[in-house]
Amino acid sequence: MSSAYLRGLKKSLTGNLEARLVFLCNFEVEHTWAHNYVGLPMPKLSSAPATVQRMEELGALLAGSGDVICLGAPLDPGFKQYAADLGFRLPTELVVPKGKPGASTGERILASPDTLRRLAALADGRTYLMPMGASATEQKVSESTGLPLAAPDSDTMERVNGKIYGRRLVEELGIRPVPGECCETVDELTAAVRRGIEEGKPLIVKESYGVSGKGLIVLDTPVKAERLLRMARQRTARTGSRAIHVVVERFLAKKCDLNYQFTIDRAGGIHFDFVKEAQTADGVHLGHVMPTRLSATHLAELEDTARRVGKRLHTDGLFGVVGVDAILGADDTLYPVLEINARLNMSSYQGPPTERFLSSGAALAKHYVLDLEAPVPFHEIESVLGPLAPRGPADAGAVITCFGTVNAEADRRPPFEGRLYTMLFAQDRDALAALDAEVRDALSAVPPIQGIR
Repeated sequence: MSSAYLRGLKKSLTGNLEARLVFLCNFEVEHTWAHNYVGLPMPKLSSAPATVQRMEELGALLAGSGDVICLGAPLDPGFKQYAADLGFRLPTELVVPKGKPGASTGERILASPDTLRRLAALADGRTYLMPMGASATEQKVSESTGLPLAAPDSDTMERVNGKIYGRRLVEELGIRPVPGECCETVDELTAAVRRGIEEGKPLIVKESYGVSGKGLIVLDTPVKAERLLRMARQRTARTGSRAIHVVVERFLAKKCDLNYQFTIDRAGGIHFDFVKEAQTADGVHLGHVMPTRLSATHLAELEDTARRVGKRLHTDGLFGVVGVDAILGADDTLYPVLEINARLNMSSYQGPPTERFLSSGAALAKHYVLDLEAPVPFHEIESVLGPLAPRGPADAGAVITCFGTVNAEADRRPPFEGRLYTMLFAQDRDALAALDAEVRDALSAVPPIQGIR
């Protein structure tokens, strides 16, 4: 039987507990949404596209045995057996033929007549395409196969996922905002940055469709601020356009970052799913810890915010999973909406493992960055982490949730970077820290691993 978490998603997204979902976990969707918007005038850093695409394997532990997952490469046989031994019933794999370099799994589906036929054969009235977020690519897959989306259309999802949209929604609803403002022209950016710098506090400038530390710059000196504005003016001189789509936020001293999720069903009903403490560094997501140490007052405020934001999103045509980033300030002031991610998010994929192994105690979801000299076979990872795995439901231990990202960059000249996604379960946070150290020590014994971050 699939997890209660998954059954709840199916009920909310399709109205049918027994629906079959075809997962297309397009972690790169923000890059597609960003195409129509002008970002920061900076060189675009590589987003490790091979690694990002292989993150689609995180969907294997979310999906149930009756579901299907579309993948650019098959799951490792050793990982599949490992997951089965832990009690997970994995979905059917639909491996998409290789296409042009850099193409997403969705783009490769559209370029493969055979894959389109195989997906079309699944259309039976109870089977839905479940993207992480719908862009024009996923909508075209839906239209080409007859599989209805278990998500809103791509125009709706693009519109409600911009940071500018989110700030304006917060202002409209009278929710306590993170101090800042929206900028849609270079003149507005110039005024906002200079106002902020005069206050003497660092500023964070974010592209409306940036994600996980990409499309973000910290301005902590007047020199950096003027450099950014000069680059914006130079681009305007080159292109003749003064457009830019960013938000400028004041830096806040904080106790912790938060991430909470709620689900809007098709009729507009809202279910508060969970809240976790988010671990970040320089704007980059590193992991989640749960449960949080929030007060009952703060939890009630988050639940009320979810209800209000969810109602407003549904008015704008949205249903489905919504992840919200929030901040608990150093003075205990709660800023309940920093960003709205109206799509599946990293926390969404952690539902079934959490349900299976966390009955009490604490959990930490994180990835380990591995500096590798050569590809690592799964059995080498399992041989050192196997003794740390839970022995059964509700037991403590370390669970591998995605292995494909470890060797995703193996075609590069070594050393190359791999990521091992995990969830750790223990009786409390101190025990989590000890288990984290054990995992690091164990991984350091694997010969191709030259370093762990």
